[in-house]
Amino acid sequence: MMDLSFVLNGNAVACSCTPGRRLLDLLREEFALTGAKPGCEIGRCGACMVWLDDEPVNACLVMAWQLEGRRVTTIEALAAAPSSEPVRDALSRCGAVQCGYCSAGMVMTLTHLHLREPRPDAREAASLACGNLCRCTGYGGLKRTIDVLFGVAQEATVGRSASRR
Repeated sequence: MMDLSFVLNGNAVACSCTPGRRLLDLLREEFALTGAKPGCEIGRCGACMVWLDDEPVNACLVMAWQLEGRRVTTIEALAAAPSSEPVRDALSRCGAVQCGYCSAGMVMTLTHLHLREPRPDAREAASLACGNLCRCTGYGGLKRTIDVLFGVAQEATVGRSASRR
């Protein structure tokens, strides 16, 4: 067993656990934060995406021994943050939310990309978001969301306006 201290959603927390316990299990079982979902549990689906020191990671791949003194942000904190509002709005407006199982991971990834400087273009954002899988195959809505958030929709609108002049 090890005593562990880290910052979770802006609050200092502590617990005792085995060094090999997964962050995903700690979040769900010790801290009752169930937004990160167990999906593939091998780091391929993105359903358990969280931020570790402001970088997206799959919580199923992070071990407790890696958390000491670090900062973890989950969808529970990000869902109410103004920084995720454009992403949440675009996902909703573009029809990218279906059953909701992947939504938290999508919000975590897309918000991170949306906050990056320089912000990626739509093609790069789609490539970087490819680690988030949708069980309902809502990829049409996700593509529209990425287009809206990362420039294709705005560029197309600007291009049409310029050609009318």
